[in-house]
Formats: sequence, C-alpha cells, structure tokens
Amino acid sequence: MTVLSDPSHRPRVNSPEPFAPRSRPSTPAHVIQSDAEAIAVAKRLAATFAVDASLRDRERLLPIHEIDAFSQSGLWGITVPKAYGGAEVSYATLAEVIRIVAQADSSIAQIPQNHLALVAHVILDATEVQKQDLLGLVLGGLRFGNAFSEKGSSNVVAFQTTVRTVGDAVVANGQKFYTTGALLAHIVPIVAVGDDGKLWIAFADRDAQGLTVINDWSSFGQRTTASGSILLDNVRVPTSRLVPVAAFDRPTAAGAISQIIQAAIDTGIAAGALADTIEFVRTRSRPWIDSGKERAADDPLTISAVGDLVLRLHAAEALLERAGRAIDVALADPTETHVNAAGLATSEAKVLSTEVALAATNKLFELAGTRSTLAEHNLDRHWRNARTHTLHDPVRWKYFHIGNFHLNGVAPPRHPWN
Repeated sequence: MTVLSDPSHRPRVNSPEPFAPRSRPSTPAHVIQSDAEAIAVAKRLAATFAVDASLRDRERLLPIHEIDAFSQSGLWGITVPKAYGGAEVSYATLAEVIRIVAQADSSIAQIPQNHLALVAHVILDATEVQKQDLLGLVLGGLRFGNAFSEKGSSNVVAFQTTVRTVGDAVVANGQKFYTTGALLAHIVPIVAVGDDGKLWIAFADRDAQGLTVINDWSSFGQRTTASGSILLDNVRVPTSRLVPVAAFDRPTAAGAISQIIQAAIDTGIAAGALADTIEFVRTRSRPWIDSGKERAADDPLTISAVGDLVLRLHAAEALLERAGRAIDVALADPTETHVNAAGLATSEAKVLSTEVALAATNKLFELAGTRSTLAEHNLDRHWRNARTHTLHDPVRWKYFHIGNFHLNGVAPPRHPWN
C-alpha cells in the first residue's frame, strides 16, 4: 500500500513557533455525487490513513498530506445541498464516513468536525449570497478551521473575543484555544461578540494579517488534530463574511449535527481498538493457564468478553445511524418535535459511543495481555484517544437530558453540545 509521503520530513505537533498557512489547492476538489460514492471514497482513504497512523501518533507528526487528500476527495463537501452543487448526503452517511475514517485514525477524523458543523451553520444562518460564496469554496476544496473555544473563560460560552465594525469590515481581537483543524485550514471562522452584543462568525482567511496560529496542542491523546492556540490582533474580515450565530435561537438540528460527528469519532475509535484486540489475541497473546487451551483465542472467557464488546459496538453503530436519520427529518421539517427527537437520538448515540470507546480501549489490554503494553505496539493510543476525545462534552449530562425529557417532558437546551 502506498504511503502518502515520507513522515520524517513532516512538522511535529507542539512547537512554540507560529505555523505558516497552507497553500490553497491548485485544482478544485472532486465533487462527490451520492451517498454510496461517499462511503466508497471513505473506505479507500481510510485504508491509506491507517498505514502510518501509529507512527504519526507516536512521533506527533501532523497529517498534512493525508488532510490534503481527505479534502480533495470531496468528502468535506458532501453535506452541501444539491441546490448549491453538493451531494446533500444523509447524516447517517456522514456519520458512517467519519466512523470509517476514525477507525483508521481518529485524529484525522476529528479535523473536519468543525468544518462540517460550520457548513451546517452557513446553510442555516447565512444569506443567499453568503451561501453561494462559502459553499462554493467548500466544494472547491477549501477547509474551514475554527476559532471558537477560549481556554481562560468561565465556561464554554463566555466569549471574550470581539468583532467591531470598521467601515465595510469587522476587526477581530482575542485569543482562542482547542482550535481543531486551524493549523491546516484555508479559512478560520472566528466566533466573537459583536457591537450589538450578539455572537457572530467571521470567516477570516487563514493568512489574514494579525491572525496567528500556534502549534501548541500538547494533549496525551488526539495528538495530531491540527489544533492549538490562535491570537487575533486586529484581524480584518469583510462584513460579507460575517454570519450570525442564530441557529440555536429557533428549532434547528445544529446541535445534533455537531454531536453526531463526535459520536461517530468515538464509535470509530472503539471499532479500531476492537479490531486490534482481536488481531493481537489471535496472533500474539498466550492463553491463561487455567483455561486449558493452546490458543488465547480459544479461551472461553476471552471469547465471551469479545462477544460483549462486539454487541456494544454494534448497538452504538445502530444508534449512530438512527440519529443520522432523525437529523435528516429535522432538517427537512424543523419542528420542535423533530428537532428534539434528533437531539435526543444523538445524545443516546453519544452516550453509547463514549461507553464502548472507553470499554474497548481499556479491555484491549486485559484480553491481549501484558505484552500488548509494549511501546513497540503503541496500542495505548486507542485509550489515549478515547479518553481525550470523550471529554469533549460530559455524557453525564446526556443521561440527565434524556431522562428529564422522558420523565418530565423537558426538552434539552439547544447549543453545540446537545
């Protein structure tokens, strides 16, 4: 299988130096035409991404060439509506695409998460002219990063970054963190408080003066998600690229769209860990002496444990598809009933995907045995990735919102984490 490039020449994660913007694609991205094509392309790319996934994680090598191949494949534009030239795939298909990629490399699968959520916001909140502009860029292969979260604020929605109007532009100032994908983006959408006190998204060019992305992501998991810090020093953005954050002021599927991508990543992590568990037990593990078996794969307790994980994984995959279908309904007819159903179905998928990701990545070592912990195998990356990514939003609140709706009829709040 062909490796995309020599990994030894790639930049590593976690450097104090500003990261230079990536060039825009020299040729337009492929435009995917159908759900079936999207799945086929995802499987082809995932096979390539898996080749050096462990090496990239171990050495903290950024997946620069993989991300170029990913966005040029057309998969970053599959949710663009048919009216604007896209395939407008089902969200069940999108979830499956992300799950397939995450099974191969969960860091790569996370990088388009904000891009895809922002595409949804453009569709829901932008003007017709803005849709033509921004969705056209997406279909052409341009990648959105994100400048959303702020590390030092009192909570995730207490924004201190501002945009103020200056003539025919806005000027952004502030600091951002957890900027997944921003290092390798072509456009960095900035979430900030406007002159009117409302939230806006300013779609800034990655190479805009005053916009500095620092490659300082240092987490033990999801190491190569092209994240880090962003400094915004009087960054000018044309008002034509200013989109309101309005999708949560009315019933929309915006929150569920963001969440289903997260659930798909965790489901993929679980699938990758389980596949490696099965392979290791079959080929390297020794049977426990009390089993009386010659092969670890014949140990009845190991067989039972693998069966339990397979069942839980399949349940998570089923809930993921169900949530995608519910999102499709909510997009087609965004009533309170349909939007709540989509949000709750996605919460259920998020809970189960979190549980199976943590269970599978932990059980791997119990079933595969002590030798599976050797650094040469780097199997701990599965647990590190699951533990890190599942912290994105607390599933303990998912249980609460699901129970509160079914017991008391209280709909969950609308925001990007529900």
